[in-house]
Amino acid sequence: MTQPETWTVGKLLKWTTDFLRKHESESPRLDAEVLLAYARGCQRIELYTRFEEEPADEIKTRFRELVKARAAGEPVAYLVGSKEFFSLNFHVTRDVLIPRPETEHLVVAVIDLLKAPSHKTGDAPTSSESDQATSTPLAVDESRAGEGRGVETKRGEATTVRILDLGTGSGCIAISLAKHLPNAIITAVDRSPAALAVARQNAISNGVDGRIEFLESDWFSTFAGQSDRQWDIIVSNPPYISQAEYEKLSKSVKNFEPIGALVSGPEGTEDIAKLAMEAPRYLSPQGYLLVEMSPMIASKVQAILSAPPWTYCRTIKDLAQHARVAVSRNSSTS
Repeated sequence: MTQPETWTVGKLLKWTTDFLRKHESESPRLDAEVLLAYARGCQRIELYTRFEEEPADEIKTRFRELVKARAAGEPVAYLVGSKEFFSLNFHVTRDVLIPRPETEHLVVAVIDLLKAPSHKTGDAPTSSESDQATSTPLAVDESRAGEGRGVETKRGEATTVRILDLGTGSGCIAISLAKHLPNAIITAVDRSPAALAVARQNAISNGVDGRIEFLESDWFSTFAGQSDRQWDIIVSNPPYISQAEYEKLSKSVKNFEPIGALVSGPEGTEDIAKLAMEAPRYLSPQGYLLVEMSPMIASKVQAILSAPPWTYCRTIKDLAQHARVAVSRNSSTS
């Protein structure tokens, strides 16, 4: 009588990797490892010391269902409910866009902007093609140190900077900035109550819930008529995909991630143009707007963010040398 096949950890990973590769996974081995570790309730690295171990039947059943869902296109992050971003862990649901490595460049750009050596007003570089972290520092008002929600600073010891994260989603940008900029006062907005619930949960789990104000707002709508609402930096990963581009995306994106966080309109620049038009009234004089963008619309975004009152500073490229972040300064004086 033939003995039933023994499905060890090593064998499960090999079979699943081949299976997911046939179903168009871009990282089949990684997907297999993450899903099996999740099914086992262990760290992924632990699998490497358990290759000859046969998981219990309930683990194999759980793993089989996860693999089936992944083969159907559901992103691994949604299946396991989390995604790493900027070395932090973020809870994700289908209500929020999955954090991507490209967006980390946006976080780095804000940090570099604030930590660069001081320059006089007007000294910001105007090169639009540089992928280097050229200094474009922000002059902030030190007299405001200590104001805001839970930021513990004392005048003379630190400078407080106000940052607005528009369309916060999972909160990955705002939370990463809060972790690395202890003197920042951060407001994060999103039009989706479900997304805000995810962001608040992530702020708590990452220990910065007292540092970020979360508000429901469709871009600046909730601040209309509030003349006292003004920020030194406005940062956003807005929808920037055109409808035509969207139709060409993988099923993992089209069938599962929120379309409202992806598609801007026919051109892909509609939301960025709206931000460029409305942001100056909520941005301090000489303050900065930083937005993530698609390389396909980089020249259009540069044109939008070069029109008065904007002074275009630079374009930051991602690791693939694609234009990814646009940095522009509010040149208005009031």
